[in-house]
Amino acid sequence: MATVYDAVIVGGGHNGLVTSAYLAGRGLKTLVLERRPYVGGASVTEEPWPGYKVSTAAYVISLMRPEVVRDLRLKQHGLTIYPQDPPYFQPYPDGRHLMIWNDYAKTRQQIAKFSPRDAQVYEEYERTLNRLAEFVEPLLLMTPPDPASTRWRDLLGLLRMARLVRRLKKDVYSEVDIMVGSAKDFLDSWFESEELKALLCGQAVIGTFAGPRTPGTAYVLFHHVMGEVDGMRGCWGVVRGGMGQVSECIAAEARARGVTIRCGAPVERILVRDGRAEGVVIKGGEEVRARAVVSNADPKVTFLRLLDPKRDLPEEFTRAVEQFRITGSSVKVNYALAELPDFTALPGKTPGPQHSGTIDICPSLDYMERAYDEAKYGRWSSEPFLEAVIPTVFDDSIAPKGRHIMSVFCQFAPYDLKEGTWDSEKEKFGDRVSDIFTRYAPNFKNAVLHRQVLSPLDLERDFSLTHGNIFQGDMGLDQLFFMRPVPGWADYRTPLRGLYLCGACTHPGGGVMGAAGHNAAREILRDWRSGLLR
Repeated sequence: MATVYDAVIVGGGHNGLVTSAYLAGRGLKTLVLERRPYVGGASVTEEPWPGYKVSTAAYVISLMRPEVVRDLRLKQHGLTIYPQDPPYFQPYPDGRHLMIWNDYAKTRQQIAKFSPRDAQVYEEYERTLNRLAEFVEPLLLMTPPDPASTRWRDLLGLLRMARLVRRLKKDVYSEVDIMVGSAKDFLDSWFESEELKALLCGQAVIGTFAGPRTPGTAYVLFHHVMGEVDGMRGCWGVVRGGMGQVSECIAAEARARGVTIRCGAPVERILVRDGRAEGVVIKGGEEVRARAVVSNADPKVTFLRLLDPKRDLPEEFTRAVEQFRITGSSVKVNYALAELPDFTALPGKTPGPQHSGTIDICPSLDYMERAYDEAKYGRWSSEPFLEAVIPTVFDDSIAPKGRHIMSVFCQFAPYDLKEGTWDSEKEKFGDRVSDIFTRYAPNFKNAVLHRQVLSPLDLERDFSLTHGNIFQGDMGLDQLFFMRPVPGWADYRTPLRGLYLCGACTHPGGGVMGAAGHNAAREILRDWRSGLLR
């Protein structure tokens, strides 16, 4: 007789692995099915060239919830994170540069080169964001209440939110600005230096098809500063062994708790009978029965491809899924380098602060807005915003001695091109990225040994990210909290009994965070204890 699992997870991305570990920890017999040869989804380490271990998609870490790190014993399984300091380095075409350090005194000295006033204001800006983060952080591991519901659970959730809002006091106005405003307007309210605003604004558009003047981008900026590394809020870090180590450490704990993980097992269909999910069909026809089916895929894959929406789902729900925005906007370029970039703004081929942090190429907010304008009309940006990280400055285990890896995240690149296809255009885009970087580091182009360009189409094909969207759905105000992914269904459940979502398409959204997987597991266990899944 075939094995019946308590839960089957569709997709072995980091959130799916987190869910599996929590479920197994409470005694549920759990199976993870992953399409690719290894787990991790977009949080993987691959070897595209002999001796070079590349974080193919996700490339830095900060947002991973410390509760998940603790509960799943990730440090005991070998998770090592190197904090970036300085977190940011931005060179300018005229040879100047700006650095943001973890030390406020050093940061003030840097900012004062551009604006003495901004140098004095910056620390209060950081303090304000930290206070707002203290308000939002409890919400990250909270199941969003349904404001249209009269259930006690939802009413208590709304009451809890109201109490948190009261604690904000005068900061509530800044929170409103962040939730609804543009990144440009928010930064303009604090600073006068275009250079500083351009550096800070990068986090507002990463993975987002929006420019700095677009309403809602202030929240994306805030979303990216809520993380921490070793207790340092707002700090980002590089994972030893690449981002795949995050997934491998979660998988190690999941296996230790009894989870079965099968790679090379793509799910083709979710089995449904009488309004209930009963299992899945793997490519080749194998059926796996389970009391709960948990999808780590986005809503369009889950509901429009793995199900027959006309047969299995309410029409209103299907329409809401169809309207859920998943907009691709990014290209990832990975390099193997013979030597480090030698920046005109801060020369040196040996590891220095200019190589340790995230390197932003974005001289001004207008530069960023022009890049977005081109993409709005179906063209990839001829002068894209670039964000680069060189993990080999910290980690000598991922490249041959003396060689380096550089990951570059590029904005903006629409999924649908007005002219040509991504298969014909992506190497041209890669050439453009190399040319731009060489303006700032003249040795760069000759230092390139290998290059890998991942277009939005590649991100979709390789990682099942619809349209190449790294967040499994746009992060606008109308697609956050109790609106994510569908109003009335933000509690990780779906109209089908026994079918759940656990990916970044649910609250609290994108990034290697683990929160969605954690929260989904809690709701599944709630239903398990109540007998709904037995």
